[in-house]
Amino acid sequence: MKRVPVKSLIQFRSVCKAWKSLIDSSDFIAGYSGQVQHLLLSYENADKFPNKYFSVVDDDNFPQQRDPLTLPLLVKMLKYFSIIGSSHGLLCLYGWFFSRTDMFVLWNISIRKAVAVVDHYEPDVGAGIYVSVMGFGVCRETSVPKIVKITHFKSRRHTESLSAISWQVVVNGFLNWLATDTMVKTDGRFGSYNLIVSFDMTSEEFREVNLPQSLAHQPRYSYKLSISKLMESLVVLEHGVEANNSSFRVWMMEDGVPNSFTKLFTFNVNTPHAAVLGFKKTGEPIMEIIDNDHHRQLVVYEPCSKRINNHNLGFDAVNFSFFVYPYMDTLLLLDQRDLLICVLQQRKQKALETFK
Repeated sequence: MKRVPVKSLIQFRSVCKAWKSLIDSSDFIAGYSGQVQHLLLSYENADKFPNKYFSVVDDDNFPQQRDPLTLPLLVKMLKYFSIIGSSHGLLCLYGWFFSRTDMFVLWNISIRKAVAVVDHYEPDVGAGIYVSVMGFGVCRETSVPKIVKITHFKSRRHTESLSAISWQVVVNGFLNWLATDTMVKTDGRFGSYNLIVSFDMTSEEFREVNLPQSLAHQPRYSYKLSISKLMESLVVLEHGVEANNSSFRVWMMEDGVPNSFTKLFTFNVNTPHAAVLGFKKTGEPIMEIIDNDHHRQLVVYEPCSKRINNHNLGFDAVNFSFFVYPYMDTLLLLDQRDLLICVLQQRKQKALETFK
């Protein structure tokens, strides 16, 4: 039954009490994983509000099989929300609920169910000097969703610190952020070192992952660095503009071994306006490009043939407003009441110094 699609399992719950008891059991929910990868496609339309959301099947027919999505009521209650990330089929969105109140919404797109966690926060000490970044992942051992908050220095002028922590990626039970280690050199000038901050969702410990020297010392103004997930492995992308063309280099962590990266491939796009949004399950980069006629296109680059396949989705999107979030079908949250709001009673602190 773990091979049956989610929609069928939801229907099977109505067959008899025994089937419902089995499908609703915590062991079955934790052990279920869908066989087909989907992509949540989000973009800002020409009216700029509200954003449009589609679920697209990630297969050879991409992106023809797509379904429009309606945001859960809990998400519509948020003010200035953003998507933190996706893990084990759950999407985590974060925003303001009321004044001085944070709310995190966990959304299972497959079963159209959402729950929320509300946290009444206190302002950080030294407001303006520090900035917070959020992370989300599901522990693969316990299937428990976890939300991580890291507070780091915003300005280089105050002390040595890890700063400029960017978008998070979940790979093999670890939350990963791209960060810059800022330090004061012996001559009094500031220096920087790019690295990956990794959080083990089982042990709840931080670690540092070193990048190849060419990436670790890559100035941010020459090539833009970002991280993503490719075939269950962590990848680092370099993006720069050379001779009015966009140039991309893709590095992959070898077999999940920290500090070991291999350059997979390099490719160019004949426009300076291009961005890699993510990867298909088979490894091809999904991109948004703007051609010389200012036409926006969603394209897939094929490394083997070194070709770009254009996909006309008929979307009237604003420049570089596309976002892609991969997810698999899951039953997580099936045993929770829809639109449930939980108030966080105790916050677990994790100091950045634990991994320095």
